Amino acid sequence: MGTVVSFDVRGPGDHAAAIDAAVRWFHEVDARFSPYRYGSEVSRVDRGELPLDEVSEDLAEVITACDALEDWSAGAFSAVRDGRFDPSGYVKGWSVERSARLLREQGCADFAINAGGDVLVASSDRDRAPWRVGVRHPSDPTALATVLLAHDLAVATSGRYERGDHVVDPRTGRPATGAAAVTVCGPDLALADGFATAALVLGEDGPAWIAGLAGYEAWTAFDDGRVVATSGFPRVVEGVPVRTAPADDLAGAAR
Repeated sequence: MGTVVSFDVRGPGDHAAAIDAAVRWFHEVDARFSPYRYGSEVSRVDRGELPLDEVSEDLAEVITACDALEDWSAGAFSAVRDGRFDPSGYVKGWSVERSARLLREQGCADFAINAGGDVLVASSDRDRAPWRVGVRHPSDPTALATVLLAHDLAVATSGRYERGDHVVDPRTGRPATGAAAVTVCGPDLALADGFATAALVLGEDGPAWIAGLAGYEAWTAFDDGRVVATSGFPRVVEGVPVRTAPADDLAGAAR
């Protein structure tokens, strides 16, 4: 998938078998869904060799979700990039959700999975200290801008960072430069991943759009140093301070 996946599994017992199962799943996802592998299912669909009514149940599920995200975001999210079929903006978070299911099926209840900055945490004991999920500073790669404290949460970030203007606005075909970085948190990492990509494309309109999505919150940084957070975003500010705009009136704060 072009990134590093790490696991932190807590609690008594030997969790090696559960982690091995999750690692095998990620390798399977890479083989089946990578747009860079010639023989992957995604590449075969892109070349027209595999009709949509013959794809696997997994890919059919992904396509349905991507279509819904495109509809919800009025085209800011799309599984088509530069004319090619590429559902990567949804697949990474979706695959992490599936790996979490594998861990739970093998008795793991307290864990964190980090896939290239997209993080899912789970806790069985609310009396223990919560997981700490750092959000990278948008302009200083050595610092954190904010830290989320949570027992059960999915956190996805889409930003320009070291890859530059790699996110493209599907509506125009041009790089999305309206925001520097967007972090979205909520109950499902697949949706949070897609929402973060769409919100980055929407730029100034992204915070208000996320605020209208039930169960999801966002933290958006702009190139001029402004930060707009939806009212329910769980955060404590640590690391390098970032100027924060009021979240009461998202439209006004975005301006």
